[in-house]
Amino acid sequence: METPMLKKLLSILLLLLVLPLVSRAQETHLVAYAGFAGFQAPVWAPKEFGLFAKYGFNGDVVLLSGSVRQIQAMLGNSIQLAQVDAATAVNAINQGADLVMISGTLNSFPYSFVTQKDIRRPEDLAGKRIGVLAVGGATDTATLLALKAWNVSRQSVTIFPAGDSAARIASLHAKAIDGTMLSYPDINEALRLGMHEFAKMSDVKGSSFPMNVMVARRSFIDKNRDAVKRFQQAYAEGVYQFMSSKEKGMAVLSKWLRFKNPKAIEETYNYFGKSFSFPTRVSQEGLRNALEIISQRTPPVKVDMNIGRYLDESILDELEREGFFKRLAGK
Repeated sequence: METPMLKKLLSILLLLLVLPLVSRAQETHLVAYAGFAGFQAPVWAPKEFGLFAKYGFNGDVVLLSGSVRQIQAMLGNSIQLAQVDAATAVNAINQGADLVMISGTLNSFPYSFVTQKDIRRPEDLAGKRIGVLAVGGATDTATLLALKAWNVSRQSVTIFPAGDSAARIASLHAKAIDGTMLSYPDINEALRLGMHEFAKMSDVKGSSFPMNVMVARRSFIDKNRDAVKRFQQAYAEGVYQFMSSKEKGMAVLSKWLRFKNPKAIEETYNYFGKSFSFPTRVSQEGLRNALEIISQRTPPVKVDMNIGRYLDESILDELEREGFFKRLAGK
């Protein structure tokens, strides 16, 4: 026969067993995006389409301007997943960070190099000031690759951090910088202010590069593999729905982009609606390009060229074997 004391002890024991499960169930995993350019849409889409709930991923999205800040927040356990560029991820991993890329949604630079209107030829760049978001980040990497393709010496220009895209557009307008990398819809805003679209990165030789990669800590994946798999499903379907439905895609952009001009939003969709990757895999050719670019920095950076150190698509491989991507595409 159970005594009142025994019943009380059993109730306490049951409570102690249940509390961690409740806490774990309520834990929200944060997914970071870096700004308000159109290429951030793969993070916004699953939230807007209700796909986190559909796949049982208890998460939300959060703005952290710049990939470097995202990495810092992840290493401090403030966020669990982040959409960054491959260069930032590679730099962090080479410095010992417990990170790995797990998927990708954009395998090319979405930029145009925008300049003052009097800069028309590569030789006009000599002595000019080029603004980037952050040294070592995607805009910096794209700038270095473009200069190399145009045979413009890195030493002949000044490259420095000049803030986010809005700040760099303002700096162009104020003639504080002479050129910068911008994506849609920011390109339209710069052109409206009288700037010149010097070149599209899609036309620059050797510009294959994983611009959008999803990263997480290896330790987080090991402990939360099921949650990460659920996220990958939501992330992939979000991209697929964005690409396959212009109406849905433009609705996402209309809500999240800083500029509300309908024409700019449509141009942004027309570009990214055909540029994102599905299935959500990282281009290994592009990743090799990123490794080579980083290894050639000044001063030289020692880079491990083994792709397996940076990329783990084992969850995507699981989804592929299960027929997930084919089911989404109706094949």
